[in-house]
Amino acid sequence: MANKTWLITGTSTGFGRNLATLLAKKPNINLVATARNVDKLAYLDKFNQGQIKKLTLDVTKPAEIEEVVKQTLKSFGSIDVLVNNAGIGYFGTFEESNRDAVKYMFDVNVWGLVDMTRSVLATMRKQKSGVIVNFSSIGGLFSFPTLSFYHGSKYAVEGISEAIAKEVANSGIKVMLVEPSGFRTDWAGRSSEKVLPEIKDYEQFKQFIVANTEGAHHEAGDPEAAAVFVHKQRTLGSLN
Repeated sequence: MANKTWLITGTSTGFGRNLATLLAKKPNINLVATARNVDKLAYLDKFNQGQIKKLTLDVTKPAEIEEVVKQTLKSFGSIDVLVNNAGIGYFGTFEESNRDAVKYMFDVNVWGLVDMTRSVLATMRKQKSGVIVNFSSIGGLFSFPTLSFYHGSKYAVEGISEAIAKEVANSGIKVMLVEPSGFRTDWAGRSSEKVLPEIKDYEQFKQFIVANTEGAHHEAGDPEAAAVFVHKQRTLGSLN
């Protein structure tokens, strides 16, 4: 059986790193691990027997996306699973949030995911098979104060993913949404910008932001268990 090729964004930390580590140990899997800084992917070197490729990728840069897809196909000939994991957060009240900062978050969380997905669909349609795994969040289902723009980005991921799933169903392509909450990743730490309220009417929400910052890496959720869950999902069929 030919190896299946997994292409994952954002593998330097968090869910992406845990999933990449798991897949690197598996037989019959080619792994393309990406990050803005490939030096942070050295943890994969000990598993590499020619089935792992580490590539530089900033999902906000279409030229880099195009190059990653090109290099993946050149090296392995197929893209069987795309995992859109790269993402960032932003804490701040709606009124006090910095527009440029939240726009950049949308560029990563939404447009990065969109551009990555569009870049592989022609290949998957030609193959008549493929799985697209989009990391959303509980924040794509429920909303909390100080996270309005983050929620907006994840609600967008939910809606886009559900529509894509219906459009590609007859092409043998499946779409999977992952909606985690409270996992020990960098999301509430360095991967989220925080703007503490300065307007008196919003002071009540300051502690919510502080508590999330202090609780980073102490959450109940185990990212290694999440990686196993994604890998073993029945949705992936023969790709597991």
